Amino acid sequence: MPNVLVADTIARAGIEIMQNVARVDVNDKITGEELRAAIPGYDALIVRSRTQVTAPIIDAGARLRVIGRAGVGLDNIDAAAAKQRNIAVVNSVSGASVAVAEHTIGMMLALARFIPQSDASLKRGEWSKNKFMGVELSGKTLGIVGLGRIGTLVALRANVFGMRVLAYDPYITPERASEFGATLIESLDDVLTQGDFISIHTPLLPNTRGLIDGDDIAKMKPNARLIFCARGGVVDETALLTALDSGRIAGAALDVFETEPPGENPLLKHPRVVVTPHLGAMTEEAQTKAAVDVAEQVVEVLRKV
Repeated sequence: MPNVLVADTIARAGIEIMQNVARVDVNDKITGEELRAAIPGYDALIVRSRTQVTAPIIDAGARLRVIGRAGVGLDNIDAAAAKQRNIAVVNSVSGASVAVAEHTIGMMLALARFIPQSDASLKRGEWSKNKFMGVELSGKTLGIVGLGRIGTLVALRANVFGMRVLAYDPYITPERASEFGATLIESLDDVLTQGDFISIHTPLLPNTRGLIDGDDIAKMKPNARLIFCARGGVVDETALLTALDSGRIAGAALDVFETEPPGENPLLKHPRVVVTPHLGAMTEEAQTKAAVDVAEQVVEVLRKV
């Protein structure tokens, strides 16, 4: 039987699927050096976002046939190194889409109504109603950057709130955008200048790193609010902090950071920022879907002669 190493925590349902065809070891605390030493004995490696699957680790995997990520992105896997070794790389494309879309809407509401700040204030014994005057989503314009699986689900949910949805995505058609209640805009600038809320849903790629920089943020309305539940690095955090400190924009809600955990990042303590520790995909349903999805793909590879 082939050997599978699960290096990050995944739902039990995924492990059980792989146990039908392989011996499965789970070590969700394994370090990079330990992984490099252990990987020669395994035919498959399963990770989430914690484990960095670097070229040296891949090169050490003499038996390695497949690397699976129980999540959407592949930014923690050196896919080019895997390709050179003819090692398959699989992931769960849609397992967490609903969870991330719902979290995005939750972050938007929390930002608009100062929910975390007012919760903390009341728990301190304060009663500061006038301090937390919010805004409604109804009648506002939501600008979505990236109208893929998650962006389209956000658009559908925003429509229910009575929002006008504009979207920028160079890879889809206006007709496709309209299916989700969104108007496709050809220019990123137009989305940024018109949005009362801006939600970013692009993967982290070489051409999207720093996609939203200081110049882009400067084009946003003074009352605009940025929601970011995609991948850290797409938004320039230094530029965002400067804009918030100067009052250039009204606020931001961040679920992802360029460095995770973010350490002493000043955005964490900013009074007009709502933060969560990369919780977008953290629902029981999403984790089960992702684990099952990637496990089935890994099994398919391992069954091939």
